[in-house]
Amino acid sequence: MQEFDYTSLQLVNAHAERTQARYRQLAEHFQVNEVLPFSPAGEGPHVMLQITKTNTNTDWLAKTLADYAGVNEVDIGFAGLKDRHAVTTQWFTINTEGKADVDWSQFNVDNCQIITETRHNKKLKRGALSGNEFNLIIEPTSGDKQDWEQMLQHVKKHGVPNYFGEQRFGFQLNNLRAVEAWFTHRRKPKSRLTKSLLISSARSWLFNLVLSERIKQNNWNTYLIGDVMQLAGSHSSFKTTSNDDDLIKRLNEFDIDPTGPLWGQGELPSAEQCLSLEENVLDAWPSWKKGLENQRLKQERRALRVRPESFEWQWNNQQLKLSFFLPAGCFATSVLRELAVMDDVSQRNSISTHSS
Repeated sequence: MQEFDYTSLQLVNAHAERTQARYRQLAEHFQVNEVLPFSPAGEGPHVMLQITKTNTNTDWLAKTLADYAGVNEVDIGFAGLKDRHAVTTQWFTINTEGKADVDWSQFNVDNCQIITETRHNKKLKRGALSGNEFNLIIEPTSGDKQDWEQMLQHVKKHGVPNYFGEQRFGFQLNNLRAVEAWFTHRRKPKSRLTKSLLISSARSWLFNLVLSERIKQNNWNTYLIGDVMQLAGSHSSFKTTSNDDDLIKRLNEFDIDPTGPLWGQGELPSAEQCLSLEENVLDAWPSWKKGLENQRLKQERRALRVRPESFEWQWNNQQLKLSFFLPAGCFATSVLRELAVMDDVSQRNSISTHSS
């Protein structure tokens, strides 16, 4: 049986293994603001709400909105799931076509506040966001300030591995065990939602393993013969044939990024040394590869690195305030793990709750 350990994924910064910090001691210490790539149309059949929620699950809130509006859950749109143990601001659309007007001023749900009410001409789809702004407070518990400053400067200049965060894999990585049960032991999930979550977890884990190996070989942010590069800020990728001066310049300027595989049907687009590395890692997961191919997913690529934008920090006594922007699909926890071994207080509390 496969064993799963998120801490086994390679770090770039060795100092992070010798430094500790706490975070998410309060929900207010982990704030996320969703940024859309467009402005609401101001008209149309969909009510569009910007909501700030605290310690609230996105799916639960979507169902609550549907119940309040008297519509089906499928009529609710949102761009992505946000952290539960946090203060998050995100947009929802509610298709009210053919329905009586709803008085949203009377929507009274604990820990949720409607910030903006407008209208839009279509449903907000998953992934339809530019990214997220993060404002975090962490409390270093070891390491001197000089060490922390060096690590912060390194992240700002060089970025971090673009790992899928640990939360992608469910409580205590249980999604991965469910994937193993499905793909290897034929215990298929019953619900469509669970199936979707497990597919996402499986692809993400295989990507993380390839990225970890490239970090181990010290080529995660440099050119490897046969690499597939991705244009920064897009999903457009291209094969490389040589590491000429222009390509190296674009790499150093973060205009392009090396990529790793999101597994699906078809052949890997990488070649030579890059292809060999990816195959060597993924050959140990034949049932997972076959399981994903059976879902008719196509081969895709994801950048191996991400550099947080507008990355700033400020010391306040024993606390460190961080602010930065990450593109859609990138994880703040992947930034934090390059600074220290992080004690997620909210996760520890969740474990206590599950155990009691």
